[in-house]
Amino acid sequence: MPRRTIITFTTDFGLTDPFVGIMKGVILNINPEVELVDLSHQVSSYDILDGAFTLVESYQFFPPDTIHLVVVDPGVGSGRRPILARTMNYRFVAPDNGVLSMMMDREEAIEVRHITADQYFLKPVSDTFHARDVFAAVAGWLSRGIEPEKFGEVITDYARIAPPKPQRISANEVRGSVLKIDKFGNVITNLRPEDVPELFGEHPALLRIVVNKREITRLVSAYAMGRPREVFAILGSAGFLELATNLGSAAQLLEVSRGTELTTFFENHTTGFDQGKDGA
Repeated sequence: MPRRTIITFTTDFGLTDPFVGIMKGVILNINPEVELVDLSHQVSSYDILDGAFTLVESYQFFPPDTIHLVVVDPGVGSGRRPILARTMNYRFVAPDNGVLSMMMDREEAIEVRHITADQYFLKPVSDTFHARDVFAAVAGWLSRGIEPEKFGEVITDYARIAPPKPQRISANEVRGSVLKIDKFGNVITNLRPEDVPELFGEHPALLRIVVNKREITRLVSAYAMGRPREVFAILGSAGFLELATNLGSAAQLLEVSRGTELTTFFENHTTGFDQGKDGA
């Protein structure tokens, strides 16, 4: 029996209003056999970077041919374009505002089309609800087997946003920033193992992370290894270094928000600082 096509949803619509349910109704009218999966509807309102991060930590865990519908669209009703992006394994329907940027940074081959074939839109098209009339409708027709070529021409001038990148200040110092605060108060930084390889080698360097005049000096492998109210570093499941505390909010303890800068220092074991110190 052939597998049903999957469409995922990532939006900033929340769960109070009927917007997400309406989008699903549009799709099910076009293809009653499709499987609908919610990734998140709690993306911060109008926050394109938060939407990009939510998508990039999720999309690759779905079967090939999954359609990812992403609507974080502060420019709805303006001249921003609806786009259809295709990689080797997935298809993405989204506004052309950079919300696919982090996914694009990971993929080697991407084809992007400007969606102009309005015969696939729900009519009349509202200037305030393209999620319903354009994006959901296009995703529904895609799930029915309509080829991407039918929706519009290939473009190369699509929008990209650049998340803040870590900076190597010296051989022993890397400056990064907070990328996201999750629901548990874990502080997700923009540091990945390739940015701080000193922490993940055969003989890891001693660590000192300074943020808001607080110091974190312990890297653990599981949240449960943390002591009460201790803020520690941990490599999160999305592949970014996090600052966390066991059964609490590291963001509150550190008084940080997205964009807060932090500095990571490394020392070897013979000349390093006191690893047991933790000002947090």
